[in-house]
Parts: sequence; structure tokens; C-alpha cells
Amino acid sequence: MKTFGKIFLSLIVAAIALWQLPWIASFVSSKPSRQPFTLYSCMIRDFAMIDASGDELTYTDRQGRRYSEEQFDSILPLFYARQLFAEGRFPDTIHGTPVRFHDAMRHNFFFRSSPSNINKVKPEIYFLMESMPGRVDLEMPDDAFRINANGIEFIDMESNTVKSEKSRIFTEMMKSKGFAFPARGIAGNPTVRKEFDEGYLLSDAGNRLYHLKMMRGTPFFRQIPLPEGIQPEHLFLTEVEARDMLGLFTDKQNRLYLIRLPGYSVQRIDIPAFSPEEEDLSIIGNLLDWTLAIASPDSIRYHAVRTSDFRSLGQYSFARQRSRIHGLCFTSSYDSYVKPRFY
Repeated sequence: MKTFGKIFLSLIVAAIALWQLPWIASFVSSKPSRQPFTLYSCMIRDFAMIDASGDELTYTDRQGRRYSEEQFDSILPLFYARQLFAEGRFPDTIHGTPVRFHDAMRHNFFFRSSPSNINKVKPEIYFLMESMPGRVDLEMPDDAFRINANGIEFIDMESNTVKSEKSRIFTEMMKSKGFAFPARGIAGNPTVRKEFDEGYLLSDAGNRLYHLKMMRGTPFFRQIPLPEGIQPEHLFLTEVEARDMLGLFTDKQNRLYLIRLPGYSVQRIDIPAFSPEEEDLSIIGNLLDWTLAIASPDSIRYHAVRTSDFRSLGQYSFARQRSRIHGLCFTSSYDSYVKPRFY
């Protein structure tokens, strides 16, 4: 028994060494590496950067021109709209297009997707809030729902029993619109920390796309027409203040699409394919254009698209230095699982 204990202890020490020693070596030898904050500028029609790697912030563009902080605010008037408006410098027009401060603020939004949010165990229980509450503030419901092969079931959380009538009404509505149970994908944002609620994006067993929400206790359910041959894979509900878009999704070829409102039209975003399961995506959007940043282990690729038709305005990329340390690790930034893995 004593020999077995020594062997077991040795194995544990070896495993900890494989885990911790490479991490310590990486920590000691690592150097700070900060990628410049990069945005597309509608004024200079190119990418502009803030570099924080030195002793002080430097403001430049892709051509190497340097700017003061005030000048940099001016070449990104929609991103710094609040600052420019407070100083009385917000422009009336941008390249001949009239702009208003209120519209600029409503169309500013940020979106982020990471592999760790994609590669995780999906919940089987969801919360559907009332999208037209009697009061201003949103409230969490007293029930939760799940979708199985037979339909949608609402469960009273206090008694842990199925609300048969509500489940029947919603299930019949979904079946009448052609929804094939069970759901393949479900995307929503069930929190009261927002101005309004748009419910959920759903994809069904037939690779069709739908919008579900509850309005005054009754179901609102609508099929979203897809272009021929498009099969949605990963869904993202956005709920931006301007209410001119419902969400984003990728298809099985990792192409990115936007669902526009009103009308539920689907628009392809003119960027190369990206993999939500392997790459980070962030979007900083405004009234006139979006800057999309796709981060992989080797690079960060920036793409700018105009909001009128989501065609490309330009692209830019930075190389990223990969770690050369190898060893045992139990977690990863690419998923939410704890398990031994070697790098």
C-alpha cells in the first residue's frame, strides 16, 4: 500500500509539473503585446488606430499620419459622437450625407462572439419574456420553456408543472407556420437589463429560420425567408437600439448574414468566411459603416462594410505571435470544458 501511495503521489506531482512548469515559463518570458485599437474612419475612408504599446497613446492611420486626440475624435465622428456633440463639433453632414446626433447614437452598437460561447453545453431551458409589458421595465417570467420533438412546453417554476394551455397555444402556432420540431438552434438574450425584448431566433429540423416572441401573453411567430440553398448554423440575436436589425447568423459554409428590419430581409455581409467555433468576432457598428474584427491564433483581420448594402469598404490585418510553450492544460479559451489537453 505504501508503494502504491508513492507511485500515485509521483504521478500527481508529474501531472502538476507538466501543467504548471510550462505556464510558469510562459509567464516569466512573456512580453506585453497589445494590438492597436482599430476602426474604419468614414472621414478619411481608411482604417485608423490607437496604439497603447508605448509610454503614451499614439493616434495614426494606415498611411502613418499622426493625429492629436482632438483630430482623432474628428475622423471618427460617429464613434466619438457624444464627445463631439458636447464640444459643439459634431458634423451636420459626412461626405454630403446629412447626419443627426440622435440617429448616430441610436445606430451605435457593439457585438462580440467567442468560441468559448459557441463550444459549450447548451441549456435546455429558456425564458420567454413579455415583449409588450404593461410597465416600462421588462420583467422575468414566472415560467420557463423547452422545445422537444413534440412541441414547446412552458413550465411553471414554482410548482414545476407544465402549463398545458399555454404550451398548446404556442405549439399550434408554431406548427401552423411550418416549424418542424425539435429546434436545431435557439438564440436569445433573456435579461431585463435592456430597453426592449425581441424574444428568440429559432432554426428548426428542416433548416428553416423563425422569430419567436410573446406579445401580451400571445405568441408572435414568423418564418424568416432565406435565400435558396442557405442553411443557418449559428444564430445571434442582437437587439440594437435602432431596431433596424434582428440578428446575425452564419450558414454551414461559415458565411455571415444579417436579418434586417422591418421585413425580415436577409443580407449577406461582404467578408470572407469565418468560423465561430474557432475565431473571435467583434463588430463596432454605426450609422454609416461597420468595422468587423476576426481574431484567430495567427492574426486579427479587420473588415469594413457600409450599412447601405453591407458591401466591403476595405480590409486590414495584423499578425499575432503564437506561444511556443508546450505542455499540459485543463482549460482553453476555445471552449468551456475542463479536461486534460496537450499543447
